[in-house]
Order: sequence, then structure tokens, then C-alpha cells
Amino acid sequence: MSNTPHTLKDEFPGEEARITALKTSDSRFASLLEEYDVVNDQVHRAESRIDTVSEEHEEGLRRNRSRLKDQIAAALRATV
Repeated sequence: MSNTPHTLKDEFPGEEARITALKTSDSRFASLLEEYDVVNDQVHRAESRIDTVSEEHEEGLRRNRSRLKDQIAAALRATV
């Protein structure tokens, strides 16, 4: 697996201003961003073999990151 961090800037290019605006106006969205960053860091550490985790746990982290990314994308779409 790739050990490239999936930062929100990379995942949503050109959306920095909207992400910042929504983060300051919506506490639920801000919590999603915080949770994404925590899980994304855990995935990166597992993929880089900094932290030793089972394949199942690593896959679960990836699924969780994907779920959070989908929720962030949905929130961004809702503010168009």
C-alpha cells in the first residue's frame, strides 16, 4: 500500500477556502476534519510501518478514512 499521506488539501484541491469557511461556521464539520486528520495520521503511520498493526486493523482505518472523506465531500457539496 501507498504510504503517501492523504491530506485534505490533496484530497480536495482548490477547496481550501470553502473548507476553512465551513470549519469556522459548522462545529460538526470541524469535528469531521479533526477526526479525518487523526485517522489519516494513523493510516499513514501504519502504512509507513511506524506503528505495527494487523492488516485487518489497517484496512479498518482505511475504511474509516474513506467514510470520513465521503462525509466531508457531502458537506462541501451541500454548501454549493
